[in-house]
Amino acid sequence: MGGGDLVTKEEFENYEFSVDWKIEPCGNSGIIFNVVEDPKYDYVWKTGPEMQVLDNTCHPDAKIDKHRAGNLYDLIASKTESVHPAGEWNTAKIISNRGHLELWLNDVKQVETEMFTPEWEAMIQGSKFKTSPDFGKARKGHIALQDHGNQVWFRNIKIREIK
Repeated sequence: MGGGDLVTKEEFENYEFSVDWKIEPCGNSGIIFNVVEDPKYDYVWKTGPEMQVLDNTCHPDAKIDKHRAGNLYDLIASKTESVHPAGEWNTAKIISNRGHLELWLNDVKQVETEMFTPEWEAMIQGSKFKTSPDFGKARKGHIALQDHGNQVWFRNIKIREIK
C-alpha cells in the first residue's frame, strides 16, 4: 500500500464530479475537493472538505454521525443513508456551483449547503478543522481521492465544468 492520494492535475471551481467507489470491509477513504496544493500543507485535508467513503457497518468512524459514508466529513451528517455494503460499488456525485454544494450517494442527496458564508465558517469552527486556518476557504482547487491505508477502488471518474 502507501500509494498516496490521487490528485487532479487541473483545478476546478464550478463543477459536477462523479465517481464509482467501493471499499474493503471496515475501510475508510474520502473524496476531497477544493484542495490547495502548496508545500506548506502536508495533507490534502488541511484545505479541502471531504465526502466520506466508509464501510458504515464496522469502521470506528461510523459511530460518529458526521463521519459516515456520504457525509460532509466532520461538518454535516446526512439524514439518509444510501451506501451499499463493503465490496459493492457506490456512485458519488459532488456538485459545487458558486458556493452551493450538494453531495449525492447512489442517487440520494446526502448534503446540501452554502459554502463561504458565516454559517459555513461557524461549522468549520465547530469541527476538527478549526485549527487548519485555510480549510474550506478555496473556491477553486484540485480534487483528491484519498489514500487512508485501506483498499479502495475508484472507476468511472468524470468531471464536468459548470459555466
